Amino acid sequence: MTDATGTNGTTDTTLWSYQHIAAHIRVQRATVRSYRRHGLMPPPDVVQDSTPYWYADTVRTWAAMRPRNRRGG
Repeated sequence: MTDATGTNGTTDTTLWSYQHIAAHIRVQRATVRSYRRHGLMPPPDVVQDSTPYWYADTVRTWAAMRPRNRRGG
């Protein structure tokens, strides 16, 4: 997808696919798809040809608030 920044230059509106999100939160792409299917993600910012995309800032905000893996370690 293309990169685009907000008019003030501070908002990152780069569009991220499932693959980008998975890499960012260090999970499999199928896990991200499952999160969406179960309503654990924000709605996509853009849907293009039936494919959902999220702005990078949307994902970063969501990722900062999402519960972490609860397995011991």
